[in-house]
Amino acid sequence: MTFQPAGNYYDKYHTQNPIARKLMDGFMRSFDQLVSASGVTTSAFEMGCGEGELSIRLARRGLRVSGVDIAADAIMEARTRVKAAGVDVALGTGSIYELDAAAYRSDLVVCCEVLEHLDDTQAALAKLHALCGNRLIASVPREPLWRAMNMARGKYLSDLGNTPGHVQHWSRNRFLEVLSSRFRVLQVRSPLPWTMALCEPLK
Repeated sequence: MTFQPAGNYYDKYHTQNPIARKLMDGFMRSFDQLVSASGVTTSAFEMGCGEGELSIRLARRGLRVSGVDIAADAIMEARTRVKAAGVDVALGTGSIYELDAAAYRSDLVVCCEVLEHLDDTQAALAKLHALCGNRLIASVPREPLWRAMNMARGKYLSDLGNTPGHVQHWSRNRFLEVLSSRFRVLQVRSPLPWTMALCEPLK
């Protein structure tokens, strides 16, 4: 589901809607659990970092963090939030397909709420594999629940509840199958209405 926009992006991390807030709390708990389970203590890279909230969370753990997003306005906001948080995160703009994997390769790679927007899933997974030194955390909306929740609140009815910009639609099991082409799935969380997985790259 989507949330009220702040600027040109959706500020789901600071929503005041009590239902959306509860959903995001569940998302964050699952994310924190998987970061802890990853055992990573060195570096992290976030692909599709948006406003930088997850990158800030990683930096507060003492990790060396960098993040990239294709949207320049999101990166501008991320820089503002990183400065306000008093942490160090190296931020830049770019497409996942064009990233220099060697420049951004990190112990932990995070790719949350990105893959559903991409036309070429396999190319994206290949790049994530090249970026990933040890562990990957990835999440996507869980379908068809995501669209059903949108329709229940009267959103995107002409598109059967599909959020604009979502071009991939995966059930929990199907998403894990997709990840398994490049990664071994270690742990899975299902915060409503997402699927989130901790993985290690296949050799």
